[in-house]
Amino acid sequence: MSDPQHGKSYPVQEAIRAQLALCDLAGLEPEMFPIQAFVGMISDEVEALRKQGHSDAQIAKTIQENSKIEITAEEVVDYYASPEERHAPHD
Repeated sequence: MSDPQHGKSYPVQEAIRAQLALCDLAGLEPEMFPIQAFVGMISDEVEALRKQGHSDAQIAKTIQENSKIEITAEEVVDYYASPEERHAPHD
């Protein structure tokens, strides 16, 4: 589960479980993400799916069918973060 060169790492599902438990313990509502931030977070997966020949419509449909997230193919296109944007150094 971890990479010795970069320290500990965990699957996203475990990070989400931990965050939800902490929100519950603190009496906070779950964190909400605007659609732009969500698409930015999934842009690695969008890139891989596009390379495999999946359309943005298929990607949006898969998201809709497996979550309560309402998203269109146009939103996937509009808010997709390029590899350069995703891997740019943060100031």
